[in-house]
Amino acid sequence: MRKTKLVLVVLCLIAVLVPFAAQAQDATAEATPVIGQDMMASCAAPASLSGTINVGAIFALSGAASVYGLSQQQAVNLAVQQMNDRGYLGSAKIAVQFEDSTGTAEQAINAMTKLTEDTSIVAVIGPTLSSEAVAADPVAQDAGVPVLGVSNTASNLRKNLGDFYHRDSLPEAVVIPGTIEQATTLLGLKNVGILYGNDDDFTLSGYDVFKQALADNNVNVVGEETFAKGDVDFNAQLTSLIGKNPDALVVSALAAEAVQIINQARQQGYKGPIIGGNGFNSPAVLKQAGDNAEGLIVGGAWNSGNPNPSQSSVDFVTAFQAANGGNTPDQFAAQAYTGAWLIGTAIRCADSTDHAAVNTALGQISDFETPLGSFSFDADGEPVHEPIAQIVQGGKFVPLAGVVAAQGMATPEATAAS
Repeated sequence: MRKTKLVLVVLCLIAVLVPFAAQAQDATAEATPVIGQDMMASCAAPASLSGTINVGAIFALSGAASVYGLSQQQAVNLAVQQMNDRGYLGSAKIAVQFEDSTGTAEQAINAMTKLTEDTSIVAVIGPTLSSEAVAADPVAQDAGVPVLGVSNTASNLRKNLGDFYHRDSLPEAVVIPGTIEQATTLLGLKNVGILYGNDDDFTLSGYDVFKQALADNNVNVVGEETFAKGDVDFNAQLTSLIGKNPDALVVSALAAEAVQIINQARQQGYKGPIIGGNGFNSPAVLKQAGDNAEGLIVGGAWNSGNPNPSQSSVDFVTAFQAANGGNTPDQFAAQAYTGAWLIGTAIRCADSTDHAAVNTALGQISDFETPLGSFSFDADGEPVHEPIAQIVQGGKFVPLAGVVAAQGMATPEATAAS
């Protein structure tokens, strides 16, 4: 009789516990991000990797460019934790050595030299700025160490820096033309003034692309003004441009200068749109500019409010917020997170820590589902995925296409058809 009761108790416990176990298993499955699942299927589990695999990361963790670098660091840490928890590299674990570039070319060179002289470093992520990459990445090329830029958007970097350089950040040459086309359609632009930094690779490249995109959309440039990195007073340039009554101000600047340009333009009474390059694409810019940033239009590689987000993007936002006190990630975080996964995937698919093997595997990544969308490298090591145009409303970036649809504004195709 006692045995019968014992069996009944055990059966009851099993009946109660099995559903909970199933629920726990389901919860675990739901918590596992989808990123990497397609690559786990296409690349066999590593057989030759073990121990700790060291990767370097160079970000602007102090100085004006830290508005980008700090979120990049948080995103890389998240990606590495996820890869290690999942056993993405088999029994091996990734460890990241972060170096602060301070947003300067000199310090970026020092950081790259330090990392590439360490023979245990398999690859380097960063540095943050294009100007830093132009200065520092030749050090890695000479050493034969793979480098993945995650926020470099100047033109022709791969061509100038060599075959050990890849980037997952869309160049301005890809993002800006679509932004100008949509802004012209939405706002009916005819005349604009241009303001740009004339001593930085990123801002100079952005200026060139803006100028060509405006010409392609038959928008007249009524005036051009320049500034230097570190300038804080833009009133003379803005007075000149605003005095020509432009339909919009087009600006190629980094974050520190971008904030001052926005604020000083509004202080002069300018109420029109400001169209910025990738340097404006940061929540920190919006926070510092406050209400003055309303109506700012910026192209980008990613937006958390994309009307049709991939599951990988949804997973990333949820995990980033959970790991960082509820803070919403920006584009720079999304690109850095994707970049860390790309490096991890290259190591997994190469099943090696050999620099050349990892670099080859990196360039062969194709149709990888990431927060940025389906991601591939082209034959020139450049990123391939869809960009997005954004406008600031209510203190945050929202997709410009959604605003156009909500306001019922006709597209050129619809206008032609009617």
